[in-house]
Amino acid sequence: MFYVYILRSEAFDQIYTGFTKDLKNRVLDHNSGKSIHTKKFKPWKLVTYVAFDEEGSARDFEKYLKTGSGIAFARRHLLD
Repeated sequence: MFYVYILRSEAFDQIYTGFTKDLKNRVLDHNSGKSIHTKKFKPWKLVTYVAFDEEGSARDFEKYLKTGSGIAFARRHLLD
């Protein structure tokens, strides 16, 4: 399985969207500071994720969620 996930910083007003094959370890990586892009905004909480059978579909969805219309979609449908 391939996962597209959205994290919310518990300390800052930040959202992060990512892709992984190992969701549990990837979230742990974000919270342990292993990701350059997210370490200054930790701790992170997993808000939502979508699982895909195909890597290409997951990567396409992640790319979409990082566009203006994808951000608006996520705010309306995926974020609380």
